[in-house]
Formats: sequence, structure tokens, C-alpha cells
Amino acid sequence: MSTFEDRERAEEAKYAHDSALQFKVMNRRNKLLGLWAADLMNLSGTEAETYAKSVVMSDLEEPGDEDVFRKVRSDFDAKGVDRSDARIREHMAELLSVAREQIMKEKKD
Repeated sequence: MSTFEDRERAEEAKYAHDSALQFKVMNRRNKLLGLWAADLMNLSGTEAETYAKSVVMSDLEEPGDEDVFRKVRSDFDAKGVDRSDARIREHMAELLSVAREQIMKEKKD
């Protein structure tokens, strides 16, 4: 086996690992966002968990964050939750950092 093939396999393995890690981080961010939104909509317990799962699943509609944002925005509008688009997006960014930290900590444990 050549050095080039070894390097190529290593790069492919790194890409797969990084992609899987990013997927976990985004899922965690979306769950945290769903729990935050559920709290603002006065959902708790099983209802909050179910809602958070629906936010995670909404991310499968299209690449990027717009599908998740639209879900939360629509649900806030339906429930009369007063949060600006900018605040929702800001919280999504904040939770991305939190999710990344949590996943990285779990990897170390």
C-alpha cells in the first residue's frame, strides 16, 4: 500500500469522524433549542421532550438552520410567544457553543 493511499484513507476517516461529530452537535443544539422553546410555550415533562424531538426532526427537511428556525418561529407565533427573529437566531448560536462543549466533554469521559 502506498503512502498516498494511506494518507487518503486517513483523510477519509477524519472527514467521516468530523461529519459524525458535527451531526451530534447539531442534534444536541436542536434539542436544547426545543427545550428552551418548550419552556417559553409552557410545555413541561413529556410534552417538552416530545416538542424538543420534533425540533430535532425538523432539521431533516433541508440543509442549514432555516428549517429549524421556521419551526420554532411558527410555533412561537401559534402560541403567542413574543420573541424576535433576531433573538431566536441569537439563541440558536449560543446553544451551538453549549452543545459543542457538551459533546466534547462527553467524548472525553
